[in-house]
Amino acid sequence: MFDLDQEIKGAKRIGIAGHIRPDGDCVGSCLGLGLYLRENYPELEAVDIHLESVPEKFRVLEGTETICTSYPEKTYDVFFSLDCGDIGRLGNAAEYLKTAGKVICVDHHISNHGFGDVQFIEPAASSTSELIYLLLDDAELSVSAAKALYMGIAHDTGVFQYSCTGRRTMEIAGKLMEKGFDFNELLDQTFFQKTYLQNQILGRALLESMLLMDGKCIISALRKKDLDFYGVTSEDLDGIVSQLRNTTGVEVAIFLYETAIQEFKVSLRSNGRVDVSRVASYFGGGGHVRAAGCTMQGSVYDVLNNLTLHIEKQLKGADL
Repeated sequence: MFDLDQEIKGAKRIGIAGHIRPDGDCVGSCLGLGLYLRENYPELEAVDIHLESVPEKFRVLEGTETICTSYPEKTYDVFFSLDCGDIGRLGNAAEYLKTAGKVICVDHHISNHGFGDVQFIEPAASSTSELIYLLLDDAELSVSAAKALYMGIAHDTGVFQYSCTGRRTMEIAGKLMEKGFDFNELLDQTFFQKTYLQNQILGRALLESMLLMDGKCIISALRKKDLDFYGVTSEDLDGIVSQLRNTTGVEVAIFLYETAIQEFKVSLRSNGRVDVSRVASYFGGGGHVRAAGCTMQGSVYDVLNNLTLHIEKQLKGADL
């Protein structure tokens, strides 16, 4: 079993990073671990958290103001890679792995084949935040750290709706809630509430969606000009693919948006019959059985044709 005290013994400088375009679990796990180390290991000279950005909705968490969104040249005794399926998704933070005394990878993505000196990878876990909790002493966990981990678990389970939610997940969530924060307000602020523009772009995506494969697959795509027209960024698109997946009769939802000329960020969600991590991995991405993503080149039609070909094969196999 992973022993945090032993793994960081003798370290003075610790770095923590998560994947590019950080989501709730990424921010929650990085911040939860970072706060815990700062609060319980006074001998540490530095505990730096590096993330590409921190979405505004997550800034309600204490400690987000200390997250570094730049990557100055530094050397760490121990470096944690959290919620990242492969080194490439660490972005600029991957440079720290080259000079770190020890690299520890904690993750729950099924597409993660393991990297670094120490791995704690459990694909069956609901979230990396759940795994981070298992490494910590609950008695020493502050309210601020507990809030971060709770948010991370809630976001990656769709507020405890997804199949990755197990008994252990709920027990951990309950222990975190007992720390005494307003978990309903936290979920409202970080998960449920949408800005007016976010609701507008969601409406546009739903309005222009289409059903394929006898209603088993739903697709929607947004061009960069659409995002510019509404004045939204990629952060404002969170939740669109999950809303598409909620359509009656749908097994797989595909949402893509243009990031550059003929380049699209693809999000995939499944109700279980299709392993979308296999689809995403084929195109250089990754994720989980029911939630995955990748980046693809070509026209909208090229991207959708390639994706649906792989999805259709799995659906036909499931029907045999």
